[in-house]
Amino acid sequence: MKTTEAEILIVPGYKGAPEDHWQTRWERNLSAARRVQMGEWQKPVFEDWKANLIAAVEKCVKPVVLVGHSIGSQVIVRAAKDFPKPIAGAFLVAPPDVENPSIRPRHLLTFGPAPRDPLPFPSITIASRNDSFCSFEVAEDMAAAWGSLFMDAGESGHINADSGHGPWPEGLMVFSRFMNQLKADA
Repeated sequence: MKTTEAEILIVPGYKGAPEDHWQTRWERNLSAARRVQMGEWQKPVFEDWKANLIAAVEKCVKPVVLVGHSIGSQVIVRAAKDFPKPIAGAFLVAPPDVENPSIRPRHLLTFGPAPRDPLPFPSITIASRNDSFCSFEVAEDMAAAWGSLFMDAGESGHINADSGHGPWPEGLMVFSRFMNQLKADA
């Protein structure tokens, strides 16, 4: 599928995606991409974020591809069975361990537990070996439970602007390959 054949919904995580974050850059550079206004960025509430994501999907007229980062990835996974229309695919980056009692801020625990069911759409999960929000092993386990293709990003931190992933051209190349594998009739 070409990006112009889809509606690409950018689903940021805790605190949103600042100007130098790869999600914001992709939103600016991909004509089919738009950010979902999830709700309160500084103190996210799962129920609000889920409802806002479902509402955004409902408004789409083309096949939907979701691009989640951090807690945004967890919202996508937890909403998977409730979307009002089929999802063509999901690109999940740096999902946090929402069952780890040491996670900070603690209110991120309200986004758990992480589902253990396979996703009803194709997905790819990319995780880092030194992400302070999730161990590599937990991320790999979540991806396996979701039936998601798992990619090792090496030691890349939380794969955000703070870890040096502003433009993140490697991620965009993986996303392009992922898009090419998706079917436009989803």
